Amino acid sequence: MGTNLYHHHNSPKTNHLLLKKLIIWALYTIIPLALLHLYLFPLFSPPPQPNATLSSSSSSSTTTATTTTFTSSSSQAGVAELKKRLSRPRCNYSDGQWVRHSGEPRYSGTSCKTIKDGQNCMAHGRPDTGYLHWRWQPKQCTVPAFDPAAFLRLIENRHLAFVGDSMARNQLESLLCLLATAEEPDLVYRDGEDNKFRRWLFRGRNATVSVLWSPFLVKGVEKSEATGQYHNNLYLESVNERWASELDGMDVVVFSVGHWYLHPAFYHENGVVLGCHHCPEFNHTEIGFFDVFRKALNTTLREVSRRHDSSPGTSEKLVVVTTFSPAHFEGEWDKAGACPKKEPYKEGEKEMQYMDAEMRKIEVEEVAAATEREGGKGLRFEALDVTKMALMRPDGHPGPYMHPNPFANGVQERMQNDCVHWCLPGPIDSWNEILLDMMRRWKVVLCEIDKVNITLQFDSLNLLHNKARTWLEAGLISFTVFYLLWLPPVSSSEMDEH
Repeated sequence: MGTNLYHHHNSPKTNHLLLKKLIIWALYTIIPLALLHLYLFPLFSPPPQPNATLSSSSSSSTTTATTTTFTSSSSQAGVAELKKRLSRPRCNYSDGQWVRHSGEPRYSGTSCKTIKDGQNCMAHGRPDTGYLHWRWQPKQCTVPAFDPAAFLRLIENRHLAFVGDSMARNQLESLLCLLATAEEPDLVYRDGEDNKFRRWLFRGRNATVSVLWSPFLVKGVEKSEATGQYHNNLYLESVNERWASELDGMDVVVFSVGHWYLHPAFYHENGVVLGCHHCPEFNHTEIGFFDVFRKALNTTLREVSRRHDSSPGTSEKLVVVTTFSPAHFEGEWDKAGACPKKEPYKEGEKEMQYMDAEMRKIEVEEVAAATEREGGKGLRFEALDVTKMALMRPDGHPGPYMHPNPFANGVQERMQNDCVHWCLPGPIDSWNEILLDMMRRWKVVLCEIDKVNITLQFDSLNLLHNKARTWLEAGLISFTVFYLLWLPPVSSSEMDEH
């Protein structure tokens, strides 16, 4: 009897009925819970909206912070738009005046070891020091004082390169002197005549600063009186590979050229001589240098973009063009008193010459065009507009003090003067204060782009999670319904019997 009872309750039919009852009860429980879950946690629930408040790292910033909100609909187009918006200058620092400043320079001709001999005015005996006590004041904002520690933090594990002519070198040496007040750099590489290619390392931050000589930026052969070649030859269709071959390893590039375009030259493009500048003895068309300068700068900035876009994984890059710095020759370059001024010009006292204004205009326009073309794809272009600042400082050049103690033996009949480059310390230090502000804003852009990318990644993960959860729930319900439909119905007599 016991055996019959055991077989009765464990027969396949009995087990089948019990399983069917359990599935029905589970279905009655799962379906309401699933519907409740989908009601409380919808499939496309918006993720948290992080607000990114952008503010200058400088306490002296006078512009209102920009607030940008990102949602799950953010896209790469939104990232590009953010880069464009953040790249707009916060103030027109190029419009201002020089004001007296009682503070002392951060460095001197003896404390800084990297000043080129020809720009070390104090060490060469320049007696007046008034040119050291002026500060550039924009009309609508304040340029923060240079902070060497902050600058080094911004280029930590990065490479900042100055590319161009002797004005690029002048700005580089100013920056090295300013940074050396926080940490002395080590010269780790040098090459070329007159140290035209050099590289320094700030070991505390693993920050590299370099200078590369390229007075045209495009490919060129410089004139040489020793070989009887009195004209430069420029090839406008291609950049100078001496600097371009190192472009991928540069995070910040400062281009500074212009003065070498004033020299006599022949201009080539794709194997054709386009014309020349100042070549009356040759059978070539005189075309000047403005259009050539524009074409060369256009070639350069386009090539920077092309190489950046064709290098997968290349980091964000800041490209700065320092605008043309006017000379201040008021007499013959080899006569005493070529640039004798002892104070800056006052507002309205000096009108910018056509050539200086045109060179600046070309640079500003080409930078704007490059920004528009790039569209926020990983490159940021800026014009370091110093032309007016430089124009107002006829007192800041070495003049005869490009040589040590030039009047030790009285005034000479012939005396070379430098009224183009800048004494160090001197007005050009202000160029690098503005460069620091650009670097800070570049850092803000990088941080905000990182925030956007993180938000987009979380949005994608959240969407993927919701889809997986919904498909799982739908699959469970579908399986249950299918299984119930597949089972034979349970009669009332069977239910009563068991």
